Amino acid sequence: MTSQTPESGTVAHGTAADGAAHRLSPAAIATLERLAPRYANREALLLPALWLVQDAYGWISEAAMQHVAEVVGVSPVRVLSVVTFYHMYHEHPPGRYNVQVCHNLSCSLLGAEDLLERLQARFGVGVNTPTPDGRFMIQRVECLGACEHAPVCQVNEDFVFDLTPAKLEAHLDQLP
Repeated sequence: MTSQTPESGTVAHGTAADGAAHRLSPAAIATLERLAPRYANREALLLPALWLVQDAYGWISEAAMQHVAEVVGVSPVRVLSVVTFYHMYHEHPPGRYNVQVCHNLSCSLLGAEDLLERLQARFGVGVNTPTPDGRFMIQRVECLGACEHAPVCQVNEDFVFDLTPAKLEAHLDQLP
């Protein structure tokens, strides 16, 4: 997947490993300015601004957090607190497939910990660490809002419900 850069070229997600060049493009800033009247204050633009950065680069670097803070008019610490609070934002380049396993009560009682252990054994990495080939990253996340289908995980944008180890393995095996 590629996205437009501020320089109007295209880059693959996760390039510029240090993230120094990660900035909102003029078009992204214009989008934020169009959204601004919908909100009571500019701080409310923080989540959309972070989505725009992550959509362009695949993750949100320290330089991007600083830039977003300037654009939105909040402190860099406020931006960092939002990025680290929400599991949907990535501070480091994620894997191509981000496997998020819910570990709240319902999922934990029905096998989420076993799923996490199996994923770590399968990929040979811990939580929040991409595989060496960059294909997968495992995350332990808070509630995914599907307790009636526990245990549940989300692979990128797709939910996988009523998981068993075999069902999860089959889902991962069919990914391109």
